[in-house]
Amino acid sequence: MQKLKIPKNHSGISKTLRLPENLVDDIQILSDLKNISFNKTVIELLDFSLENLDSEDEKLIQKKREELHINI
Repeated sequence: MQKLKIPKNHSGISKTLRLPENLVDDIQILSDLKNISFNKTVIELLDFSLENLDSEDEKLIQKKREELHINI
């Protein structure tokens, strides 16, 4: 299993998310325990999730990227 690794900095865009309160609470606790920002924690959790999708979902995302001409 992979380990959670928090990057130093990143450039990004702003998005608004509505998250369940219990999820926000747990992410905040993790952030506090690791002494990192809530935002960095969310980014790493999302990145980890995307890197560990099942193969069918990965294929769907790759197909859509190709349709939109998105290179990653």
